[in-house]
Amino acid sequence: MSNQKNSIWSFFASVKLALFVLFLLAVASIIGTVIPQNSPMEAYVQQYGENMARLFQVLDIPDMYNSWWFVSLLVLLGLNLTICTIERLPHVWAMVVMDNLQTDLDRLPKMNPRKEIVTSASPENTAEQVRAGLNGKGWKSKETERDGGLLLFAQKGPWTRLGVYVVHTSILVIFAGAMIGSYFGYKGSIMLPETRKTDTIYQFQTQKPINLGFEVLCKRFTLSHYPNGAPKEFRSDLAILENGKEVLSKSIVVNDPLSYKGHTFYQSSYQSYEKFLVTLVNNQTQNKELFLIEPGKEIKWDGENVTFGIINRNMTDTPMKFQYKIWLTDGSGSGEPFWITDGDSMTVSRGDKQYTFAMKEFFATGLQVTKDPGVWYVYLGCTLMLLGLMVAFFLSHQRVWVYIKKENDETHIMICGNSNKNKPAFEKSFEALTAAITAKVQTLS
Repeated sequence: MSNQKNSIWSFFASVKLALFVLFLLAVASIIGTVIPQNSPMEAYVQQYGENMARLFQVLDIPDMYNSWWFVSLLVLLGLNLTICTIERLPHVWAMVVMDNLQTDLDRLPKMNPRKEIVTSASPENTAEQVRAGLNGKGWKSKETERDGGLLLFAQKGPWTRLGVYVVHTSILVIFAGAMIGSYFGYKGSIMLPETRKTDTIYQFQTQKPINLGFEVLCKRFTLSHYPNGAPKEFRSDLAILENGKEVLSKSIVVNDPLSYKGHTFYQSSYQSYEKFLVTLVNNQTQNKELFLIEPGKEIKWDGENVTFGIINRNMTDTPMKFQYKIWLTDGSGSGEPFWITDGDSMTVSRGDKQYTFAMKEFFATGLQVTKDPGVWYVYLGCTLMLLGLMVAFFLSHQRVWVYIKKENDETHIMICGNSNKNKPAFEKSFEALTAAITAKVQTLS
């Protein structure tokens, strides 16, 4: 039973298992990139044929990243990393906290790099200069008497041995964040007309309604074009309402979303209704009214006895930019029709009254909405991974021993050290250290 347990433990602690699972995940990710995800079944049948499309459905290829087998691979990799850490971390931790002043003195002459210095100065004076040399190069030393001599030890970066385990932890944190986001988050969309508000979005694929718990209002949508008429930028002025009161507002464009209470609103599309928003202001009374109108229909502003409408349209010199012919009367005379460009405003006189007339095309903004409660875990995991990789690849645990012992009428100094990686850089640091100690000791001669 014990052998079986050890065999299972060894299997999950195997580096070969980690490499095999990583290979499968890489292949799966390539497949998920090449084959479009979450498309209708008919699209797969048309592109790959009925039999292949059926196989895709059996293997959950259309929603691969949420499939049972892909999640199982992630769990298996997480289990492997956890057991590898449990298996190897105690030994590494012992290296971090070990008392290096108890190192077997017979090991010192076998270490490389190593340097020996002989001086006629007393061991006490020599030790003082050795301490000064170590401190001058940033090595903080500890010491103890051993076998009739004095052993000094200094080290840099013992904690760097833990870098790989920080990477292991970061991967597990990223996996946890992804799982939390997958099972407790959602993605949806809404087509929200200007001047309208909603507290509901519709989930991707299922179109299930989701209540946000607050309202989002589209105050205004603006579409700009390149000189050739192609759409350049679409911008939505959004506001968040809580209990009917505005608590947040932001103008969003593509790649610059609005975030509120874990929800992120992305600008994704737009839709024109071939209608127009008209704002009319009586400049004398300051009465103001907003209208949604259609071309060719008469509109009445009863409070001001004003009637108006759109009777014609012309293209301007800018492609996709139109101007519209408007008639407006308030009973004080028919008045001449006037032209106004989409998005502009102008002052219109009728008898002894003046009105400000503003008009723009009426749009709905297409918003993608995501809620991912695991995103901060993913960010934390990515940060840990960067730190762990930097420590694992660029930093090292460096150790230096100095043994001072009087033999006959001379004081012998043995300096030796090692590094767990990046040995060429350590050798240069060791040479500079031994040169500094030698210079200090020579002052005693």
